[in-house]
Parts: sequence; structure tokens; C-alpha cells
Amino acid sequence: MKTILIVEDNAKNMKLVRDILQHKGWQTLEAVTGEDGVRLALEHKPDLVLMDIQLPDIDGITALRRIREHAELDPVPVLAVSASVMPDEQRQIVSSGFDAYLTKPISLKPFIATVERFLQDG
Repeated sequence: MKTILIVEDNAKNMKLVRDILQHKGWQTLEAVTGEDGVRLALEHKPDLVLMDIQLPDIDGITALRRIREHAELDPVPVLAVSASVMPDEQRQIVSSGFDAYLTKPISLKPFIATVERFLQDG
């Protein structure tokens, strides 16, 4: 069974994403801060990480950098999930090393298709 780590501080967004992923038969891990996300990624080595950018402690870009400092997590795709709509912010997020960028509010079919693609490709 594939495991997906969701790093999201908004309870409604967390529930929505968790419900979608679990409905598809995937296991989920949840973190509400960037630090917790990094810790859970190291402990559990998930198959995929969905990372919010705006988090209460460190932002998603910093959390991504910390995850990428660990060679054993290199194969794990990390997708940015953000409501940032400013083109400059999107460019910064994409150029910081995320494997893909998903916008909030999430759109069900493209969201699932993207998650499935990264779970298959590894």
C-alpha cells in the first residue's frame, strides 16, 4: 500500500485531501507544521509528500530543503500544494525543487491524476 505524507496546517484542507487519498486506497500520514513534516518523512519514508507552502513554523520551501538534505529521501517526490496565485510566487515555488505544483482549492480529477502519476513513476 502506498503511503502519502500530507503537510497542511488548515484542518478543512487536510480533511479534504485525506478523504480523497484514503478513498483511493492510499495510506496517509499527517503533519500540521513543516518541522513535523520533515520528521515524519524521515521516520516513515513515504512514497509521496504533499507540501503546503504557508505553514506556521517553517515554510514548505524550507521543509523541502531539509527533506532533500537526506539522501535516503531523494527518490520521494514532493509536490507543492498552495493557494499562491502570484506568478512570482509560483515561479519561486517551482524553481525551489518541487516535483510539481498543485493549486488550491484542489480540483479533484487533475489532483488524483497527478498523485497517481508520481506514485507510479516513483
